[in-house]
Amino acid sequence: MPGTNLTRSEAVERAGAILHVDSYHVELDLTRGDRVFGSRTTVRFSAMEGASSFIDAITDSVRSVTLNGTSLDVASVNDGVRIQLPDLAAENELVVDADALYMNTGEGLHRFVDPVDGEVYLYTQFEVPDSRRMFAVFEQPDLKASFQFTVTAPSHWEVVSNSPTPAPQRVPGETAASVWDFAPTPRISSYITALVAGPYQSVTDALVNSAGRTVPLGIFARKSLIQYLDAENIFALTKAGFAFYEREFGCEYPFEKYDQLFVPEFNAGAMENAGAVTILESYVFRSKPTQATVERRAITILHELAHMWFGDLVTMRWWDDLWLNESFAEFMSHLAAAEGTDFRHAWTTFASVEKSWAYRQDQLPTTHPIFADITDLADVEVNFDGITYAKGASVLKQLVAWVGQEHFMEGVRRYFAKHAWGNTVLADLVAELEAASGRDLTAWGTAWLETAGVNTLAPEIEADDDGRILSFAVRQSAVPDYPTIRPHRLAVGFYNRDASGALVRTHREELDVDGERTEVPQLAGTERPALVLLNDDDLAYAKVRLDPVSLATATASLKDIEESLPRALVWGSAWDGARDGETPARAYVDLVLRNIGSESDASVVQTLLRQLATALDFYVAPQAQSEAKRDAAERLWALTRESAAGSDSQLQFAKAFAALAATEPHLDAVAALLDGTESIHGLAVDQDLRWDLIASLAAGGRLSKAQIDDELTRDNTSTGQCSAALATAALPTAEAKAEAWEAIVVRGNLSNAIQQAAVNGFVRAHDPALLAPYAEKYFEAVPGIVASRTHALAQQIVVGLYPARQTTQATVDRTDAFLATLGDDQAALRRMTLENRDGVVRALRAQAADR
Repeated sequence: MPGTNLTRSEAVERAGAILHVDSYHVELDLTRGDRVFGSRTTVRFSAMEGASSFIDAITDSVRSVTLNGTSLDVASVNDGVRIQLPDLAAENELVVDADALYMNTGEGLHRFVDPVDGEVYLYTQFEVPDSRRMFAVFEQPDLKASFQFTVTAPSHWEVVSNSPTPAPQRVPGETAASVWDFAPTPRISSYITALVAGPYQSVTDALVNSAGRTVPLGIFARKSLIQYLDAENIFALTKAGFAFYEREFGCEYPFEKYDQLFVPEFNAGAMENAGAVTILESYVFRSKPTQATVERRAITILHELAHMWFGDLVTMRWWDDLWLNESFAEFMSHLAAAEGTDFRHAWTTFASVEKSWAYRQDQLPTTHPIFADITDLADVEVNFDGITYAKGASVLKQLVAWVGQEHFMEGVRRYFAKHAWGNTVLADLVAELEAASGRDLTAWGTAWLETAGVNTLAPEIEADDDGRILSFAVRQSAVPDYPTIRPHRLAVGFYNRDASGALVRTHREELDVDGERTEVPQLAGTERPALVLLNDDDLAYAKVRLDPVSLATATASLKDIEESLPRALVWGSAWDGARDGETPARAYVDLVLRNIGSESDASVVQTLLRQLATALDFYVAPQAQSEAKRDAAERLWALTRESAAGSDSQLQFAKAFAALAATEPHLDAVAALLDGTESIHGLAVDQDLRWDLIASLAAGGRLSKAQIDDELTRDNTSTGQCSAALATAALPTAEAKAEAWEAIVVRGNLSNAIQQAAVNGFVRAHDPALLAPYAEKYFEAVPGIVASRTHALAQQIVVGLYPARQTTQATVDRTDAFLATLGDDQAALRRMTLENRDGVVRALRAQAADR
């Protein structure tokens, strides 16, 4: 489509030299059927007299365009994506009357039909450039305006937007339709406007904020899910977040109300629409969740709440600073969880989940500086990655250690006071942090924000025969492609056994590390401990290696480390070694299975089980994989039976066992759990666990399509439909794989959620040879898919169906040949393909080490 890819230079010209937007009045008619809705937009804006510009609008059809009372020829000014605006006046009124398309991709205005009761549910997702799918708009974050929505919808619906919901008025002569006329919003960016509509049900509450103002709170979910909503927990967490942020930011909550809406088929975890946050619906727990998932929901809720200030009240000027927007919310959500809620071990989760994501992303060939050069909207879509979120947040954590937390927060308070309701760039925040801390951050910013790659830190210890340390230094290294040596603020921890046998910290030394070698003279003369941990407390962003003595201690006694955060750091070091091909994958598998039963942190357990699966599928030498998987499944089954009844670990081990089960005895055990002929004390086989067991049996060839359909009849819900799609695509027959491929790649009419489930099922195969015929078909199909589908759907396929299970040099060579065919206009596809390729190259290197 022409003009879909707004460039930074166009945005700068439009905002800086041509126009200023005052207000939008958006009139939507949601009663026109299941394909399109009416969208009439009135925009008032000032402009440079005589200039020409354009407004963004992705439409099905445009009935009329009226500029300052003059009707423009629709055919000549509209291309379906942009509407050209010639000869602007100093003050302008533009009216665009159009029909827009409902989406089933999780972008724009998404339409979902609940299989339980046939009701229609709508919600918007506009980040990055998709408010233009609902109304005509100058689609860039620095053209803030006031937005007023008037919505015609079925009378039995709830309609929610950024402003408080008004009383609906019946359409004259109608009983089935009503109109909701919302008050104008404050000046905000278009990507954080929102509309959520349908027969949602809600639970309400309120809080009195730091300024004494009452803020109404609402939580919404579909009718068929509301019975599972644990609203009390969500409200308590929300109120704790409000109190923490208003205190730390020195600024009251900026909007009139705060609604949180759990919506179906959401692509991300949540979205920070001003006063109307949309959240992934699977965070409404209809079955027993793992505690890792409960904590993830808490972090997500706090992340979006932080955005109400950082992102919504003060907004980035252009998408170059997307990293800062997301990194700040990610850092603050963990800080708020650790200091303001019951999730006191949030930094352990951060180390285990976020930092492992960051380290993985930062070692890909597509890594980039945190401060990325975003030249157009296509760049933004592929930069929602581990650098933007996790590395950025990790570096902010390092910055807080560098300048001090109180100085950091004082700078943030100054920033909000100075820039409320405006748009900023990174330099605006840095200026306030420098003023508050007295530290010049120029060199720090250059080293951390403008270069890519992760450093590795290792201790150099010289000790005498009595175990007395003679010298201690920290050695820093970098890979040749990204050679920057950076400054780090970190702590060195010494760990020894106490009277109970636990490994506890007996000494901590905090210092600045810079250069390739940093002496730590204050540790000379101390007794060498059982374990030395660089980056104790996880202040720095760096991979860490253990010295030989510490490695031996950790390998033999990892579970004896008393605190969860240092355990997580040692786990992370072990995983790095396996991923980097420095230690055999089977040694890592054994380390996990010998120690995971004693791990108390649910998020760490979840991460370890995911890494275990990756090691078994990709890093263990091919000739040893079958035996290694069989042994791992056996040990996970034993862990399931030995875990405390009803414990979180018991549930996680059961799910991991089911995913690995491939032998007849193991599949027999899964079948017995499903049909109830065997039970494990404390393990409730609820509906979601039933689907895990069914997927296991389907992939193992023990169920038919008809049996999966029977289970779907039992659970004909959106979750059930996704689970059935996964199980069906996992059936280990050529016919099942062919049908899944046809549905995903050829027909291409699945919703985003069903497609993702089908992709996950398709690649689930105990015998990779079953997928081999699709390797070449993949390379033939993906260019057309990227060209014809939205980014969200295309990415699911390009990443999910890549033939990674064909872990051979031939796959690397075929990928290289494919890359050679890509043009300069296929940057997103090139990036995804390079990352796919890197996974196979890394796997081959790890397999060689495991042999």
